[in-house]
Amino acid sequence: MNKGLRLTEQWMRRALWLVAVVFAAFLIGLGGQIVDNMMYVAPRPDAEQLVDPAKARPIQDEIVRARSAHREANRVLAQAEQKHEVAKASTRSARAAFDNWLATRHTTARPDQDSELIGRTRQLDGLVAAEREALAAVEAQQQAALDADQAEDRAVAAYEALLEPAQHEAARAAERAERKVFLWRLGLTLPLLLVAGWLFKHKRNGTYWPFAWGFIFFALFAFFVELVPYLPSYGGYVRYGVGIVVTVVVGRYAIRWLHAWLERQKASEALPEEERRTAMRYDVALERIGKGLCPSCERTTNFRDKTLNSCPHCGIGLFDRCGACRTRKNAFMRYCFSCGAAANASLAD
Repeated sequence: MNKGLRLTEQWMRRALWLVAVVFAAFLIGLGGQIVDNMMYVAPRPDAEQLVDPAKARPIQDEIVRARSAHREANRVLAQAEQKHEVAKASTRSARAAFDNWLATRHTTARPDQDSELIGRTRQLDGLVAAEREALAAVEAQQQAALDADQAEDRAVAAYEALLEPAQHEAARAAERAERKVFLWRLGLTLPLLLVAGWLFKHKRNGTYWPFAWGFIFFALFAFFVELVPYLPSYGGYVRYGVGIVVTVVVGRYAIRWLHAWLERQKASEALPEEERRTAMRYDVALERIGKGLCPSCERTTNFRDKTLNSCPHCGIGLFDRCGACRTRKNAFMRYCFSCGAAANASLAD
């Protein structure tokens, strides 16, 4: 903040900068709403929308049937596996009981005539047969699940083959939509930049400068956030090319401005001291002095040197003596700090 400004003016400038930021924020919000609605200007078709329904419908129905069959086969397979586990458990239990019975009984001389042994053996054989039947059911359902899975894979592969050309077409349509939206963004952003450039050149220090700077902030945000990230890439060539062009344009403007400013400074330093003082602003002169710079040529100057009276770079007077009390004082002050006599009225406000 300028050190030569009055306290109220300093706070009002801060408040006006806040107005500029708030104004830019509302403009950015409005611009964001407009940009978000640009997606409806060029909708992007889905690949499935580009497939011939007459060819896609039978394949989709086949996928649905295969998936349904697969789910049903898995459900039945789970039941069959459960029954098989029950049958195996029954067989193990019966075999263990049979082995324990054999270990404790007194074996007869003719086991083929032992009716109890024959009955237990037949019962165990029945359980083994039931276990085999349960295993066969499990294997049959596993085969059914495998067939349904393979049928689904074939149907999905057929649909993907049908979908592949549509996907390429959808990708091309998406690129066209992206270019169209970018052109809309470009058409919206370029006028904003042109208006912002005009405001920066002519109105940045005017009466309504907070609104000018707010619009400039908004235009810069629209360019760097709403436009630059959406530049078509084409392998990076477009973005790097645009970056080079923008850098050259901005750099060329900065170089020309610097040379013009240096020429103005040289011309100003060649003028008589009274004319140079008349062209200076009082607040700007005090601000530069507070930074240790000559108010005229802006070169570093040692203001603590008690013998310093004039700038050693451009020759303008920096210190003089009050005409009333002869006190050494800053030559740019409007009143003598010692006696209060009027001292310098040549600087503009």
